[in-house]
Amino acid sequence: MSFAATLKTLPGVSHLAALQLIDAAGEVVATIENKPGQAGSLAVYNHLAQLHGAITPDASKQGLDLYGEHTVDARANPGKHPNIDRLIVLVEGDQTLRVKQVFAQP
Repeated sequence: MSFAATLKTLPGVSHLAALQLIDAAGEVVATIENKPGQAGSLAVYNHLAQLHGAITPDASKQGLDLYGEHTVDARANPGKHPNIDRLIVLVEGDQTLRVKQVFAQP
């Protein structure tokens, strides 16, 4: 399934302004905003956090599958897809990031 088709199967994220990704030391290491160019990643990471409680190595593996053809491109072009690159690092380093939802203002 293409990434665009996969996105249609994930829960909506219109209620979110962003997700903050937090490392083991409690530091925010990344923020994925609900804006063009990041909304797809926001949906993927939010879905993974809902299923796994955090972005664990297993969640990261699932995320790489969800990104589909973009994962292949990310592996061929490191740095082009930072949100996918992060999942690869989490799998390879056996690391977990906690997720904090930042809700959109009504």
